[in-house]
Amino acid sequence: MQPPRIIISGGGTGGHIFPAIAIANALKEKCNGNVEILFVGAEGRMEMEKVPAAGYPIEGLWISGLQRKLTLKNLSFPFKVISSLLKAKRIMKKFKPDAAVGTGGYASGPMLRVASNAGIPTLIQEQNSYPGITNRILSKKVDKICVAYEGMDRFFPKSKIILTGNPVRQDILKLDGKKARAAEFFGLDPFKKTILVIGGSLGARTLNETLLQGFVEMEKKGMQLIWQTGKTFFNQAADQVKLQASGGIKVFDFISKMDYAYVMADVVVSRAGASSVSELCLVKKASILVPSPNVAEDHQTKNAMALVNHEAALLIKDEEAMNTLVAQAIALANDEVQKKKLEANISKLAYADSALVIANEIMNLINNRK
Repeated sequence: MQPPRIIISGGGTGGHIFPAIAIANALKEKCNGNVEILFVGAEGRMEMEKVPAAGYPIEGLWISGLQRKLTLKNLSFPFKVISSLLKAKRIMKKFKPDAAVGTGGYASGPMLRVASNAGIPTLIQEQNSYPGITNRILSKKVDKICVAYEGMDRFFPKSKIILTGNPVRQDILKLDGKKARAAEFFGLDPFKKTILVIGGSLGARTLNETLLQGFVEMEKKGMQLIWQTGKTFFNQAADQVKLQASGGIKVFDFISKMDYAYVMADVVVSRAGASSVSELCLVKKASILVPSPNVAEDHQTKNAMALVNHEAALLIKDEEAMNTLVAQAIALANDEVQKKKLEANISKLAYADSALVIANEIMNLINNRK
């Protein structure tokens, strides 16, 4: 019997890429490795690096988003769409997939549109509580829609929706017994309070500028800091830390061992991207969320409020972060009662085995079509 052939398309940020890789890994597990998977991403975006690093082949489409402001870049957009649709058709013809999966991002639009038009079983995975325009358009044509929040029938056909939660990196699901190794990996004291700051895979300017002003104060108050800056801010942050810190402040452009980072963290400060929120629920960490204001329909605030409304996280507005974030993070790290309450409440919102549930849905689509 021929192994199933599946295209997975999504990217642009870690929030689209890591769920896509988690789904691919779950498909391999379910099929005992007897599955052929091809990723399709956007040329020049981070998926073209991260997906091969995870062991999967990837094809790139010449596609990007439409800029919200009037700009010359928008003139090339129609040509990119046509180019991407044509290349997606060529990929389909050559690879002959049994199913196509979209996790959001620029490339998933053309790829899933071509697949659904060809009668290939299709599934999209929407990470956010407020879906992006690509998935809203695709929802009319695809067979199944896997979501992470309740009430998504406001945006999608109810009959197609399955509540699965968001797939996350598998390494973060097993944290027990890793504290000593994690402390050694980061060169930190396992008995000192540690704050983890993650601005998403591309970094977050507000968090970075706030930490640049505040890391000295954190160290003075006995805190250790693990700080993911993203590539563009890394050199500036690393230079200042080298000048002003005495060893308890660790700066990274990208943290590859997130399981170790979560194990070390007493408090996590994060943007409220869907994947970050899902990971925080699964690792049961007391968190301060600073939603990005630079996202469509302010969906990160909506993601954050889904936790705040259950007293499962604290929220600081982006414009207030510079004045209040450092002090609140230190206070929360020292407040065991508040910390325990947040940890207990956030753990109730976790969805386990999301990637495997989605893999089962993909295989059901393939088997029912045969």
